[in-house]
Amino acid sequence: MIIAPSLLAADFSCLGSEVKRMEQAGADWLHLDVMDGLFVPNISFGQPVVAALQPLTKLFFDVHLMIEKPERYIDDFLHTGADMITMHIEAMEREAVLPAMRKIREAGKQAALSVKPNTPIDEVFPFLDEADMILIMTVEPGFGGQSFMEPMMGKVKALREELERRLLDDEVLIQVDGGIAQDTIGVAKAAGANCFVAGSAVFGANDAAEAIEALRQQS
Repeated sequence: MIIAPSLLAADFSCLGSEVKRMEQAGADWLHLDVMDGLFVPNISFGQPVVAALQPLTKLFFDVHLMIEKPERYIDDFLHTGADMITMHIEAMEREAVLPAMRKIREAGKQAALSVKPNTPIDEVFPFLDEADMILIMTVEPGFGGQSFMEPMMGKVKALREELERRLLDDEVLIQVDGGIAQDTIGVAKAAGANCFVAGSAVFGANDAAEAIEALRQQS
């Protein structure tokens, strides 16, 4: 299983030290939410911040693009040090999805797609052969601190079944993002998720290492 603390929950006045704190606490990945104020009703940070943080850590950079037409910025984020780029299926024209995913993978990085709570999971099924991960949002994207939407576990189960049917279950990760904490991570793992984005549950803890270990134990 993979624990990916979300930078959105960090103290923005000292992002560099916050990233180092997560690495020292035993995080597997760092989840970076890029928001444009259009696809979601909030603005976070962009390529310059990702580029500034990348040299400070060896953590895997899981860059989640919550922006309109994310394919326009693939080169920019590849150059900033993103290890994985996740694009929302709702933010793209269907004909742009495969070329964008292939471009990321041809650059030696990992490509992922995400679905919002109201989007049927079978929207991503045509693209599973080119995916390294599918992100199922368990809150409405755009803000941290929201409550976990347990009905989304039906999507996780359906995706896990489809991956197993197509013999892709060892090739494609299932990530969940939103409201992941000690009391919800077990439900998500039981449904079939194996990559967990946690924001306030880790960054807001007095001891981040203990918080990460507690998440692992609950799952």
